[in-house]
Amino acid sequence: MLYQIISLLLEVVVGVVGGACLLRLYMQLLRIPMSARSGNPLGGFVFALTDWIVLPLRRVLPALGALDTASLVAAFLILLAKFALLWLIAGAGGGLFVLSVLAVFGLLSMVISGLTVAVLVYAVLSWVPTSSLISGVMARLVDPLLTPVRRVLPLVGGIDLSPLVLLLLLQVAAIVLGGLQGAVLAGG
Repeated sequence: MLYQIISLLLEVVVGVVGGACLLRLYMQLLRIPMSARSGNPLGGFVFALTDWIVLPLRRVLPALGALDTASLVAAFLILLAKFALLWLIAGAGGGLFVLSVLAVFGLLSMVISGLTVAVLVYAVLSWVPTSSLISGVMARLVDPLLTPVRRVLPLVGGIDLSPLVLLLLLQVAAIVLGGLQGAVLAGG
């Protein structure tokens, strides 16, 4: 029972902080302004949650073009720490290599989950006509993912079904990732 409680708490904390690192990476990749003055309400939140780990990493990890490697490595290290803590609590059985494999799969799973949440929030906000700052940020985050789907899928009766198709594709990716993780861990 204690293991389950600790696992739940770690899942929430790692999900929020690691997800913020990945959101920081994605927003910088898309060149979305993140300062409070730019009108991005998520920017300050993301900086507050991630500066403690991203800024020190940035001193030793240069960006690769538009890719903020410090944010990516920060998310990976947070996940690695989570799995290491759970591994220690569970009795430290098995090899250490498994922890890094779990962290890589956890990172990919977090990306899929984060994109799923972003598409859901975008879809809900699109149903309600609003001029809120968050709806503009969500549109900038999700539109690059919806554009390829929209090229293939026309409007159906004036309704844009691309968010639904993207959600289905993300769920398929999650299933494939889970199967791949099971296969890798069973073989290793």
